[in-house]
Amino acid sequence: MRAPPRALTVRRIAAALACLLLQAAALAAPTAPVVTGFPQPALDATQLGVIVNDDDPDSVAIAAYYMQKRGIPAENLIHVRFKPGQSALAREEFAALKRRVDRVTPKAVQAYALTWARPWRVDCMSITSAFAFGFSPAYCASTCQPTQASPYFDSSAARPYARYGMRPTMSLAAASVAEAKQLIDRGVASDGSNPTGTAYLVSTPDKNRNVRAAGYAAARTQLQRAIPVEIVEGEALRDRHDVMFYFTGLARVPALDSDGFLPGAIGDHLTSAGGELFGGSQMSSLAWLEAGATGSYGAVVEPCNFPAKFPVPAVVMAHYLQGETLIEAYWKSVQMPGQGLFIGEPLARPFAGVATQARDGGLTVAARLLAPGLYDVQAAPTMIGPYRTVGRLAIRWGMREVRLEHVLPAYYRFERRTAPPR
Repeated sequence: MRAPPRALTVRRIAAALACLLLQAAALAAPTAPVVTGFPQPALDATQLGVIVNDDDPDSVAIAAYYMQKRGIPAENLIHVRFKPGQSALAREEFAALKRRVDRVTPKAVQAYALTWARPWRVDCMSITSAFAFGFSPAYCASTCQPTQASPYFDSSAARPYARYGMRPTMSLAAASVAEAKQLIDRGVASDGSNPTGTAYLVSTPDKNRNVRAAGYAAARTQLQRAIPVEIVEGEALRDRHDVMFYFTGLARVPALDSDGFLPGAIGDHLTSAGGELFGGSQMSSLAWLEAGATGSYGAVVEPCNFPAKFPVPAVVMAHYLQGETLIEAYWKSVQMPGQGLFIGEPLARPFAGVATQARDGGLTVAARLLAPGLYDVQAAPTMIGPYRTVGRLAIRWGMREVRLEHVLPAYYRFERRTAPPR
């Protein structure tokens, strides 16, 4: 039913007044400093491509659920077809799939999510690294040798495809559609939750697999201001219900079902075959997700105990605590990822968010961990600008808060110019 002319006029007047009020608010000079933006770049749903195997009903169901839960654009769904249920793809079969994926992937897509647990390997590479880089023997090693390094390792790049021509990839791996949905739900629930959990670095008696323990003390020193870090001597944690990070080295990790993982939690064990998700001789990395973690990692081909082929705890924690997504933080923590499988919910982002407060003539900016670098401080008399640079701010590694004194009433934003090495 059409509204009477007078009603339409009243609605138009009300809408016009509301618009004018919004413009006035934007143009009004503030009575105290107001921060309109502090950079905390991370991948979002528009930049993630979801690859679905149309011949696998479980993959189709997982893709549909993930697209809906994360609001991923329909054009980012990428269709492939291959026989489901196999552990590995031959490099020739994968090459044809990869050519199709590259051809139809939207240019805005910077990373991929795979919607299956099988296959997890392409010849001598993990399937996540094969989709990220394309298949290449340079990322393989048949003996105890190093492999091709990733340019993405510990980088500040916010758009890996635009910067390096590679798309980090993570598998939404699970034993069933129901478990995949639970994984996705944990990732979504983690966003911006800023959990108060603990990072557990477990030093085990297994000398061959305990090689990361050499860096535990330094990681605790670097990060204990941002998150409690506990070094545990022994085979495993037991009855800890605040697990945010859990790194260890062991073929099989006991008592995982006794611990409580917070949404967005990461856990992995340095061993030879954790990436063999079903039926392997060692504990599958899937066990971490089944215990409640949101991300894990495991080798699909014998990596030997090169620490560079596994996540560096301090690096993954630092990038995650600075507000990056799970896929970014995890991928940036592995120097040689060719033989390693990344599994989990890619867009989980528990530490997003920067708090600001204006008081006593000063301005405070705080986060769980501020990204180090040199920032331009820009000010404007109105929210919509024009902004001009009024100073520079250096944020050192490990800083959680900065305070600017004697700040005039204005609208402020910060732009990161450089990201110095730690």
